[in-house]
Amino acid sequence: MSDLANVLKDLATAGDETDRMVADLDDAQWALDTPAPGWTVTDQIAHLVFVYRLAGTAAADPEAFRAMTEKASGDFDGAVNAALAAYRSGTPQALLDRWRAERAATIEALAAVPPGQTVPWLVNPLPPVVLACAGLMETFAHGQDIADTIGVRRDPAPWLRHVAGFAVLTQAFGYEARGLTPPSEPFRFELTSPTGELWEYGPPEAAHRITGPAHDFCLLVTRRRHRDDLALTATKGAADHWLDIAQAYRGPAGEGRRPGQFSDTSR
Repeated sequence: MSDLANVLKDLATAGDETDRMVADLDDAQWALDTPAPGWTVTDQIAHLVFVYRLAGTAAADPEAFRAMTEKASGDFDGAVNAALAAYRSGTPQALLDRWRAERAATIEALAAVPPGQTVPWLVNPLPPVVLACAGLMETFAHGQDIADTIGVRRDPAPWLRHVAGFAVLTQAFGYEARGLTPPSEPFRFELTSPTGELWEYGPPEAAHRITGPAHDFCLLVTRRRHRDDLALTATKGAADHWLDIAQAYRGPAGEGRRPGQFSDTSR
């Protein structure tokens, strides 16, 4: 995994890219429904405000973070929905201003974590670099919903390497969300970057193999495209099954996307 400074730089870049997509939207566009059922553009940004605030608090004030998460104990989804309700009550500009402030504060807080120290998180403490990669995954996923809603085609970004690496690290989440036991044998991932470089994860001799464009892989693990619309290939058995259940976030999988739901693919 890359060093923290580089990941935080890319986290800022990813946030700025999504910011530019929404900065000039009018109120009616902020109220548009996105491909995520029940979520508007406003909800997508509100969720990012909540996630960044949570991460920034965890890094800057662990005790305050524990107090926040204790209130959501046993009902994290309920806490997320409550946050969305609270954040959507203001104007779009106020929400955008708040997200900008939370982004800056979170990046500063993560950068200030002493080397070798972890940050408290929802299940287990995490190194700040892993939490920053999780932030990139969230920003990519919710930014894709916004892009699909307003008709923006995003170019695959080099920082997707951090999202892909995070998805490999959290490979078991799809199994856990469905009450399944992950295979004991390792997987091999060979992903082609936006510049043609090969990103490799897992032992070369692994029998379970997944290959294809890294951008497609990131769309898959965030469940923003159906596997049928992506150029990913897998060996038969466990790897092929994983393409059906892959997700890089904890909790319920959600509805995902239907085959052919979008007229274009990531390619």
